[in-house]
Amino acid sequence: MVDPNDPVVLADDSVIAGLDYWRELPIKQQPAWPDADAVARASAQIASFPPLVFAGEVDILRERLARAASGEAFLLQGGDCAETFAGATADQIRNRVKTLLQMAVVLTYGASMPVIKMGRMAGQFAKPRSSDTETRGDVTLPAYRGDIVNGYDFTPESRRADPARLVEGYHTAASTLNLIRAFTQGGFADLREVHSWNKGFASNPANHRYEQLARDIDKAIRFMEAAGADFDELKRVEFYTGHEGLLMDYERPMTRIDSRTGTPYNTSSHFLWIGERTRDLDGAHVDFLSRVRNPIGVKLGPTTTPETMQKLIDKLDPNREPGRLTFITRMGAGKIRDALPPLLEAIQKTDARPLWVTDPMHGNGITTPNGYKTRRFDDVVDEVKGFFEAHREVGTHPGGIHVELTGDDVTECLGGSEQLDEAALATRYESLCDPRLNHMQSLELAFLVAEELAK
Repeated sequence: MVDPNDPVVLADDSVIAGLDYWRELPIKQQPAWPDADAVARASAQIASFPPLVFAGEVDILRERLARAASGEAFLLQGGDCAETFAGATADQIRNRVKTLLQMAVVLTYGASMPVIKMGRMAGQFAKPRSSDTETRGDVTLPAYRGDIVNGYDFTPESRRADPARLVEGYHTAASTLNLIRAFTQGGFADLREVHSWNKGFASNPANHRYEQLARDIDKAIRFMEAAGADFDELKRVEFYTGHEGLLMDYERPMTRIDSRTGTPYNTSSHFLWIGERTRDLDGAHVDFLSRVRNPIGVKLGPTTTPETMQKLIDKLDPNREPGRLTFITRMGAGKIRDALPPLLEAIQKTDARPLWVTDPMHGNGITTPNGYKTRRFDDVVDEVKGFFEAHREVGTHPGGIHVELTGDDVTECLGGSEQLDEAALATRYESLCDPRLNHMQSLELAFLVAEELAK
């Protein structure tokens, strides 16, 4: 908490000017707003709203990520590909939080390691697209860029970029965060309630395995309580949020100057990452996020060279601050074992120690003959295994996993113990962008990662 008696530190004029230098640089993946004045008014309104997260929370997360980078903790980051306003219901938010809590318990218990819990939530409303337009038949309209920009329905009215959605995005993020804080601080996340996190989910092999683990945890807690241990700390958990820092008309007004230090923090989220499409060294996104105090992630694909990686380090982490920089690799199952080791070997020759996290989703996308974007669960698993193998080969720390998932029993990714096939995709395919692991597949993946961490 901020002490009202603390002196207020004003930002240097150069800091403020620097925050807007991105406006002079090339920028990608921004919508074609039809009314510039309306966008300016929306951004000004957002700038007047309270912060969604606080500088002190961001600082604690940076310390936690530094531990993960040194092999003393592990980052679990998961949530929707693209959050929707309609999907910000109590039930859906609760199910995502429950799924992440279950996965974290599996990882913590299986690997005897602290797990940093981070939702890809409360801000993941904007999505980069491979094309500015979408064509169906003889009709071409602007691409869907996420609910914070336009609508998914294929009509001119829906696909028109609407600045009012920027403000709705803030309010939806605020209500989502409010519920997350209630769940994680109000007793719902008490480790003595591990069985209740399974309630409401369909019965399946992954849940049966989880229930056995929950019984083991109960037994261990009862023993420690009998021995006089104080478990007050088990009643609540730290839970952070992260999203892609993409839409500048939202991210810039959410960036505030901390009164303690005079430095800028992006208060839309604890953690922000830069996508592979927007990580140009001379681009607007890299420059802007290099100037905020939040921990920053960067997606790295299979064509990333050690030279590019080093330049990103120099730009985003010039002071080599522990916990500042995270590299999120998205190589593809067939490429990670060849593409990742050269980067890990190169990093050992420098003074940088970023956190390494695997995104086993984005390099493994396919489209089925019947038109569904999907991923094979086996490919996701294989990329995770390749990530761990590469780190063991080089002697570096595999520090986390970044996945698109939902707590609902959707049918969007092929395989898993349910053996979902192409015909099953139509049963409950709900994602508006990329396919997500369902609850059962998410738990299965957590058990696999725990086994890798325990090796």
